[in-house]
Amino acid sequence: MRTEDVLAAAGTGLWRWDHATGLVTLDATAAGLFGLPERYTTIGEATVRARVHVEDYIELYRVATLSAAEERIGESRLRVIAPDGTDARTLRARVRAHGEGDDFAMSGTLMEVPPSTAVAAPLGRDWRLSREAFLLDAGRALAEARTTGEVLRVAAGLALPGFSPDGLIVFGVEAGELTVVGHHGYAISATPQRRQAARGFAPTLDSPYPAAEAIRTGRAVYVPGPAEYQQRFPEAWPYVKEFGRCAWAYLPLIVGGRTIGAWMASFPEPVSFSPDERSVLTTVARMLAQALARTHVFETERELSADLQHTMAPAANPDIPGAQLIARYVPTGGGLQIGGDWYDVIPLPSDRVALVIGDVQGHDVRAAAIMAQLRIALRAYAAEGHRPDTVLSRASRFLSGMPLSGDDRFATCLYLEADPRTGTLDVARAGHPDPAVRLGDGTPVQRPTVGGPPLGVVPDWSYPTTRITLQRDETLLMFTDGLLETGGHTLDTGWARLAGILRGEPADDLEKLADRLIEGVHGPPSHSHTGPLTDRREDDIALLLFSLQHPQAPERRLVVTVDQAAPGRIAEARHQFAELLHDWAGADQVDGAVLMLSEMLTNVLVHTDTDARLTVEITGPPGGRRLRVEVADGSDDLPRRREPGEMASSGRGLLLMENLADAWGVDPRGDGKATWFELHERSSEPG
Repeated sequence: MRTEDVLAAAGTGLWRWDHATGLVTLDATAAGLFGLPERYTTIGEATVRARVHVEDYIELYRVATLSAAEERIGESRLRVIAPDGTDARTLRARVRAHGEGDDFAMSGTLMEVPPSTAVAAPLGRDWRLSREAFLLDAGRALAEARTTGEVLRVAAGLALPGFSPDGLIVFGVEAGELTVVGHHGYAISATPQRRQAARGFAPTLDSPYPAAEAIRTGRAVYVPGPAEYQQRFPEAWPYVKEFGRCAWAYLPLIVGGRTIGAWMASFPEPVSFSPDERSVLTTVARMLAQALARTHVFETERELSADLQHTMAPAANPDIPGAQLIARYVPTGGGLQIGGDWYDVIPLPSDRVALVIGDVQGHDVRAAAIMAQLRIALRAYAAEGHRPDTVLSRASRFLSGMPLSGDDRFATCLYLEADPRTGTLDVARAGHPDPAVRLGDGTPVQRPTVGGPPLGVVPDWSYPTTRITLQRDETLLMFTDGLLETGGHTLDTGWARLAGILRGEPADDLEKLADRLIEGVHGPPSHSHTGPLTDRREDDIALLLFSLQHPQAPERRLVVTVDQAAPGRIAEARHQFAELLHDWAGADQVDGAVLMLSEMLTNVLVHTDTDARLTVEITGPPGGRRLRVEVADGSDDLPRRREPGEMASSGRGLLLMENLADAWGVDPRGDGKATWFELHERSSEPG
């Protein structure tokens, strides 16, 4: 014989209540004990709450919470309420629950027991006690709701015995029109009839609609039956009747003396709306208004936080040929979730890129504002062509000169200029954690760099530069101290935690690696490996991962300086340059390259009063090599394109590069400019 058959013969039913989903599952016996048709069924918890005495429901909730916390069986009494308000029967519920908070689920048995008193008292005799218990439960649930959706779900589950709305709509006001903030139990515009009725009825604030009247007057509107609705609001009735409700209550939502909307509760049966019932609805409307106002502020702050984070992040990471860049930003958990951590990616001339990561002191709006200004300043200095050391020196002077009204702030920063072609990284550091590199075999190592104090501490500090070479399949890590110290860690123990993650992850997917690093700090694993500090420090986190796919070291390199006082060295530079190209496949390209070099050097000596610094680099295998020639000088005057006449003796330099070079340009530098061109090796065309 089955267990279910034995329990049914003994009048014992089985049930399960999942509070997270709001669903109650009953077998046939349990359904009959609740006064429902005796068949296996799944119903909403609001239906069960409407059939159970409020005090017993609250007690059951407490028993379930305690059962989940202590992992033991709980027992509670449930008085099932008849339609006339009397106790129909008394049930004993034995349950075992699991879960946390409002996400608990419980299951157990139900059986009828003798009532505790000889005569069942009508519900109306202890209405005041039931109402107080109900309102306490409703207030607690609404206070814990964190979003508008949660508030609506809580409101949908609020039900008194014999007084249970099965639909609700929260209206707001926008530009003189009613808007639906949220609804439960309604399928808005679900049928052609409803859509057709809606086209003939526009619920504005001035329309003859109960919700509009409640908002205009600040007084509740109660409609106990369909006939009265049709009589009082004939224009709205064709639209409303399609939903099949029989009673309605429209209550204004008032916060601080200001009406922010209206709450409509609809009922499947006519309701008389006695003074006690109206009192309960009015009190719930007040709590609902406070909850909606609070969640609106919370959601507005979250939206503002998201907008600020989006605004402060780079508009789009540039496409860096031959490199991959992955970024993450995780705000701190409190307030507006904004702070002083930031990262930036700045495209530079000649396919170079600047990677910046920093942290302004503090976790408030002021820190975010300072960070935004500092980020703009760094971009401006980088665009001027300054080297990393000069960029940080000027940024420190900029920050120390900002008017902060006595609220002095400093910022740490790691500024790196990368050349993806060669893998060279020029690093300048201002009080920031050192970068790290994950080697090709997965070994993580820190890369100590020479640094200086944080920006803004010493205005005229000269920051040194450290050069690092990043090999193929190696990954560079730049991060703020939040990645190390969150979870009660020091810099040393935090690095040990990161090193363990880096060793255990494959190197071919930087997206997954970035996610694992963040999860290791903020996810469940972090709570099992707290650091030695007594508190769990929570801080913003910014993270950059950068890897090169095909870095190439120059096969040949030539560096020559042509002094302003020694123009004869131009011929010597041409000779050395031609020797460097002795096996270049295209003879015509060699002649063109020598001609362009001569023009570039001559222009510096003729049109400026500075020396010319020549740098030549050849990379790649024979037959597919790339030649890059760069001539730098100390003048800020940029060359101008001219149209020389047939007899002109100058002005042809830029025209030559336009016609002969595969790529060319002029890059501003902090101490002048650099004119450059590139050629890709190809054989001479057959004559």
